[in-house]
Amino acid sequence: MPKRVLLLLAEGFEPLEAAGFTDVLGWANIDGDEPIELVSAGLRPCLRATFGFSVMPDALVSDLDLDSFDALAVPGGFAGAGFYEDALSEPFLDVIRHFEARGTMVASVCVASLALGAAEVLHGRRATTYHQVGGQRKAQLEGYGARLIDEAIVIDGRLITSTGPGTGIEVAFALLRDLTSNAVVDRIRALMRVPRPDATWQIAPQVPVA
Repeated sequence: MPKRVLLLLAEGFEPLEAAGFTDVLGWANIDGDEPIELVSAGLRPCLRATFGFSVMPDALVSDLDLDSFDALAVPGGFAGAGFYEDALSEPFLDVIRHFEARGTMVASVCVASLALGAAEVLHGRRATTYHQVGGQRKAQLEGYGARLIDEAIVIDGRLITSTGPGTGIEVAFALLRDLTSNAVVDRIRALMRVPRPDATWQIAPQVPVA
């Protein structure tokens, strides 16, 4: 049986953040050690991405058997494109709660971590999100009870959060590692010609300490 990953898309999702999962897991399905199936789903039959083009997900969330999936991936998006209307809605949050309750990996990119916070799965956990000087998103994440770590990617148990669209491909590799092995990740990284970030990239804060 293939490993199955649900790509949960909200209205106004950012394409680059979704593409990390589609490409890394797509390459792994072809050149990895075992098949991986990525299924995109949303709350609507047609979604508008952040920068205006339309996307038809593979399925509606309501039509899926969530227990048939091995992991959940959630890209972030822009408020002005309507991201939070879906991402903070109860049907969307219920999907996150379902995967967390089953103990499966939940991987998020950028402000999708705010949906994890709203789903009440980050309380007392290490996490991060996209934030800038002024700290609006940082305060929002901490308001959900998360302990914000200002690093590119933060992994706490079975939860992955990250700081921006440029982290998306590394979040996808972290998810692939959990589903397969370090050897598969190294192989796919080499085939895709994706350089491995150095330690400075991982720990550099978005907002430098004054």
